[in-house]
Amino acid sequence: MVSPKRKTVITCAVTGNLTTRDQTPYLPVTPGEIATACLEAAKAGAAIVHIHVRDPETGRPSMALEHYREVVERIRDENSQIIINLTTGPGGRFMPGDPDPAVAGPGTTLTTPKRRVAHVVELKPDICTLDLNTMTFGREVVINTPASIRRMAALIADAGVLPEIELFDTGDTALLGDLVADGTLGGQILCSLVLGVRYGFPATPETLLHGRSLLPKDSVWTAFGVGRNAFAMVAQSYLAGGHVRIGLEDAVYLEEGVHARSNALMVEKARRIVELLGGTVATCEEARAAMGLG
Repeated sequence: MVSPKRKTVITCAVTGNLTTRDQTPYLPVTPGEIATACLEAAKAGAAIVHIHVRDPETGRPSMALEHYREVVERIRDENSQIIINLTTGPGGRFMPGDPDPAVAGPGTTLTTPKRRVAHVVELKPDICTLDLNTMTFGREVVINTPASIRRMAALIADAGVLPEIELFDTGDTALLGDLVADGTLGGQILCSLVLGVRYGFPATPETLLHGRSLLPKDSVWTAFGVGRNAFAMVAQSYLAGGHVRIGLEDAVYLEEGVHARSNALMVEKARRIVELLGGTVATCEEARAAMGLG
């Protein structure tokens, strides 16, 4: 049963790594567009904005510090309370070459742990993601070895940033348990259960509840779905006692056949779902308190 006193935090994932302008013309790409999308999402009810950056010329995913810096500075100039969550996911993909699979092929981004968190160390957001998945992802493989994860976690901790642990399957939750047990991760544990990615957690209520049962005690957690499961998982996560996430990283339709014209419209719909189910959406200040952020 959901506590009537609990405040639900909405995270908006505004652009991501995989969504393209071919899928939706409303995808924010330039640093200015991404920052504007974040600020609009905050006005619509999001307390957290999850940020990837793109090459402004090509629209392709980027790891460039200058793009992250511009986005963060634009947001902070307008809204000092919204919680900024920067990704560290890029830099973990390997595409086996053809004919030699030991040689990196086109699409490979695999790089060092230090490079993957350089923007976090420099910009010191409130939160950054820390992915625990090693899995098939389309034609590529995402690689996050325990040694790399531990190195990234240490750099994130030294920067004073709270990691959001992204979990794609049950093996990731087992690794999370080891990282907590050996002290790699301590203090407030913030988790996201990612549902609906092929070869990971299926986007079902049963899987969500099972994933929740595997989290460390007293974790603050969110579950979210991708594609057509996105809004259904908003409802399911809320009903299971979690926070919620939505945005053009995760889905491109507001309803069947209707493109979401902005991230803010997606946040507004997620907010309506939570409120129709009897919940209350957290302000930025309330979200900071819930997650132990200053």
